Amino acid sequence: MKIISSRAFTGSRAWEALDIANFEGTSVRLHWTDRPYQWHINDGQEVFAVMHGCVEMFYRVAGEEKSALLNVGDIFYASEGTEHVAHPRGEARILVIEKAGSV
Repeated sequence: MKIISSRAFTGSRAWEALDIANFEGTSVRLHWTDRPYQWHINDGQEVFAVMHGCVEMFYRVAGEEKSALLNVGDIFYASEGTEHVAHPRGEARILVIEKAGSV
């Protein structure tokens, strides 16, 4: 059993992660960041939930770049093959559920 205060988690570098669970090839990690990630496509599906802060998620649909502003409680679902990049606005803590070992 674990009880985790996401707001209290801080990293020493952008996108530092706290491993919460790993089951049947799926990882659940809490990330802390204050910097954008990089454009990428995961090896499978990804669920991205903002726990603290605000994140602008950029993604491409049929080659067209779009974005959505995600606030606390908002969830971004990237289906397999969705190219995307997260840009936090200040500090953010994000719960990410994805295939273990994914980018």
